[in-house]
Amino acid sequence: MSVGLLAVVDDILSAALKASSKAAGVVIDDAAVTPQYVQGITPARELPVVLKIALGSLVNKFVIIIPIALLLTAFAPWVLPYLLIIGGTYLCFEGSEKVLEWFGFHHGHADEGARDENKLVFGAVRTDLILSTEIMLISLANLESGLSIWMTLGILAVIALLMTGVVYGAVALLVKIDDIGLKMAKNSDRRVRHTGTRIVRSMPAVFRVISVIGTVAMLWVGGHLVLANLGAVGLVGITDFVHGIEHLLEPLGGFVVWFGDTLMSAIAGLVLGLVIVGIVLLIGRMLGKEPSFTEGGESPADVHA
Repeated sequence: MSVGLLAVVDDILSAALKASSKAAGVVIDDAAVTPQYVQGITPARELPVVLKIALGSLVNKFVIIIPIALLLTAFAPWVLPYLLIIGGTYLCFEGSEKVLEWFGFHHGHADEGARDENKLVFGAVRTDLILSTEIMLISLANLESGLSIWMTLGILAVIALLMTGVVYGAVALLVKIDDIGLKMAKNSDRRVRHTGTRIVRSMPAVFRVISVIGTVAMLWVGGHLVLANLGAVGLVGITDFVHGIEHLLEPLGGFVVWFGDTLMSAIAGLVLGLVIVGIVLLIGRMLGKEPSFTEGGESPADVHA
C-alpha cells in the first residue's frame, strides 16, 4: 500500500472519529433502545435477531441515509430539517406509547404467546433508521468544509461501520450476559458460582432499567430533533424560547445547561407523542379500528426474564 493511500486512510479515520464524537449521545440512546426488541424471544434466537437488526442498520445507513444525505446536502439542503422533524415526531410517538403502557394503557390486542421475530426486526430497524439518520447527519454537519464527495463518502462509510459495530456489539453483550452468568453459576469455584448467580438474578431488573432508559432516550432524542429543527423551518419563536432557557441556565454551569436542555426535550417529546397517540386512536375509532402499537407481540417492558 503506497504512502499516499495510507495518508488518505489515516485522514479518513481521523475525520471519522472527530465527526462521530458529536453523536455519542445518540449512540448511547440507540444501544439502550435496541435490547427492548430482543426481550421475550428464545435464547437461541437472541444473537441471530441482533445480527438481523445490525444488518438492517447497515442497509439503513448505506442504502438509504448516506446516499440521500449526500444528495440533499448538494441539491436540496432545506429538506433535511423537515425530515428530522418527521423522524423526531415518530420517536416521540413511540416513546409516549410505551410510557402509557407503564400506566396500564394498552392499545389493541397483542399476542400473549411468542413474539413475532420478523415484526420485532422490522420495528427495531425502523427505529434504527431514525436514530441512525441523526447519527449520520450530526457527523456530516461536523465534517470540515471543502472535502471532496469521495472523501466525504469514505468518512461517512467508516462512521457507519464504526457506529453499527459499537451499538450492536453492546446490544449482543447485554442480551447474552445472562447466559454468561448461567455458565459461571455452574463453575466449580464458589466465588465464580456466586457471581454468576447474582448476574442471573439481577438481569430482570437490568432489562427493566434498560427499557426505561430506552423509552426516555426516544423522548429525549425525538423532542430534541423537533425543537432543534423548528427554527430552520420558520418557527423561530419556539427555538428562541429554548435558547432563552439555556441562556438563563448558563451561569449555573455546562452540566445544568445540558440537563435543562435534555429535560425540555424529553418533556416536549412526551407531550408531542401523547398528542400523536391521541390522534392515531381518534382516527382509528372513526374508522372502526383499534390500532395496536406493539412490535411483534407484547411490549418489551412487560416481558419478565
